[in-house]
Amino acid sequence: MNLLLAEVAQATQRLADAGVPSPRFDAEELAAFVHGVKRGELHNVKDADFDARYWEAVARREAREPLQHITGRAFFRYLELQVGPGVFVPRPETESVVGWAIEAVRAMDVVEPLIVDLCSGSGAIALAMAQEVPRSRVHAVELSEDALRWTRKNAEGSRVTVHHGDALTALPELDGQVDLVISNPPYIPLTEWEYVAPEARDHDPQMALFSGEDGLDTIRGIERTAHRLLRPGGLVVIEHADTQGGQVPWIFNEESGWADAADHPDLNKRPRFATARKAMP
Repeated sequence: MNLLLAEVAQATQRLADAGVPSPRFDAEELAAFVHGVKRGELHNVKDADFDARYWEAVARREAREPLQHITGRAFFRYLELQVGPGVFVPRPETESVVGWAIEAVRAMDVVEPLIVDLCSGSGAIALAMAQEVPRSRVHAVELSEDALRWTRKNAEGSRVTVHHGDALTALPELDGQVDLVISNPPYIPLTEWEYVAPEARDHDPQMALFSGEDGLDTIRGIERTAHRLLRPGGLVVIEHADTQGGQVPWIFNEESGWADAADHPDLNKRPRFATARKAMP
């Protein structure tokens, strides 16, 4: 075992003792980042090339600073995104939400589908939709100026149009024209603050996490925005907490002009996102 791998083993134990959920992965990822190699190449780093800054990075992760803030990057589907303080770090569970949406748009008989991503944050969802649905026209809406800097940075050179605006009043010029509205909004109840992982609670923007006493305030607002933006037959896809599976489809009810409201599981078989279709007139 070379010096670096021995240090990674020690770092893994330190991160595990600190309660980090994936200590081995994080220890290896930090080692790869600091030494400028891939995780599978750590054994090739010569002992003389060991960089002591590795332990600075480990100490930051040990204090529960997000891995992605330390490395400055987050991976989402086929994307590598820039992230840091002020923007929500995209999560793996959102990839299944986007996967469903991509398949749904591809199944539409629309040459250039019009897609709106509300509460865009890093732009992960919007950029994945644009990349994997090549002829789509994608608009990303973000309210926070701090997050918007990251949205724009990641969207630079892409086909995504970025808007600074409120998801609840966004894009009136597109009313009745949109094929799909998608969002990963804030959905944590304020009463759950103390149970949120330190990486999120202490580092993700509060605006991206919490939404009223039951966590559904923003989703209720997005329901109205989505109904306004969508064409008849258009789809809404919205992520929610795994504890809200029975509640969100009820927001998209027939009395409000929706059809086919349903919940869908993530890869862990937990309720993760709801979908609905704007009813035909």
